[in-house]
Amino acid sequence: MASSTRVDLDGNPIKPMTICMIGAGGFIGSHLCEKILSETHHKIHAVDVYSDKIKHLLEPADLPFADRIQFHRVNIKHDSRLEGLIKMADLTINLAAICTPADYNTRPLDTIYSNFIDALPVVKYCSENDKRLIHFSTCEVYGKTIGCFLPKDHSLRQDPSFYVLKEDASPCIFGPIEKQRWSYACAKQLIERLIYAEGAENGLEFTIVRPFNWIGPRMDFIPGVDGPSEGVPRVLACFSNNLLRREPLKLVDGGQSQRTFVYIKDAIEAVLLMIENPARANGHIFNVGNPNNEVTVKQLAEIMTQVYSKVSGELSLEEPTIDVSSKEFYGEGYDDSDKRIPDMTIINKQLGWNPKTSLWDLLESTLTYQHRTYAEAIKQATAKPVASS
Repeated sequence: MASSTRVDLDGNPIKPMTICMIGAGGFIGSHLCEKILSETHHKIHAVDVYSDKIKHLLEPADLPFADRIQFHRVNIKHDSRLEGLIKMADLTINLAAICTPADYNTRPLDTIYSNFIDALPVVKYCSENDKRLIHFSTCEVYGKTIGCFLPKDHSLRQDPSFYVLKEDASPCIFGPIEKQRWSYACAKQLIERLIYAEGAENGLEFTIVRPFNWIGPRMDFIPGVDGPSEGVPRVLACFSNNLLRREPLKLVDGGQSQRTFVYIKDAIEAVLLMIENPARANGHIFNVGNPNNEVTVKQLAEIMTQVYSKVSGELSLEEPTIDVSSKEFYGEGYDDSDKRIPDMTIINKQLGWNPKTSLWDLLESTLTYQHRTYAEAIKQATAKPVASS
């Protein structure tokens, strides 16, 4: 239960606030709602078109926090209620986005509209009504690292200054226009620049969050079970889908890209610090990731195979992975960044936050949930019907 004597990092009492959370029904939103309702006295206007992932917070009506969360089925593209909800709140958190790599080059228009055009009214309403905004961006705004343009055997490729990504120093380097995979990163960068400009010119109080692969229960979807059969979720959910179906894990272009992964519960701790410490968070862009959990995608596949064997009790396949080309997997126009390693200096200095959960532990938590939630449904979906006599 929430403590009655919550204070911020400077020892000041935290006053209960009303939060308009756009995208509350998604992966991040569902965990953030849980955290706010269980540990604070804040109220939530949960805005989304779906509520499946927060149904346990909305029903039954006699839940101890039932009077502190209200769901609003609103599509922010074309709903006049949005401004009213933002006006009623002290803080707006915008989580809404198309953020699935397979969509970036196959649905570039939807991607750009969702991540830039549809976000414009949110920024406008917050600025015009003097409301604070926490906007979720992406680590993809960094694009490619400086180091990736050096020869592969160049010694400077190992110099952190050529690949560690800093909010206030690293350039944002994208591929050519024909590589539509960068439509997402470009739209996200442009809305960041707009928010920053609103702060500089009109006094908008804002915080921008750049997540680095947040992982945990309820992330993404499993194709054909709680998502479209032809859908392609992000890498960890793709691998989970393969493991659940006892299929080889597909390594795009050999799985040589390097990534870091952070546990959702660690990341949500950081967001709550931003919510409750506006004096320390306003005007800042924060990387939220775990540089200690750095692996290649191929190494991730190997670790996930081991973890899933442990949580499911099933033996691994003799050939657990196969290589596929990015063109075959994602279609024309795909491109990628070589590394995404966050610098954590600013968030540690401003909010004192550091991630805690190891890669093995966060994968064990996630795969245990997915095995428990999806394994039986997949067996039923793939079972061949028995012919009647």
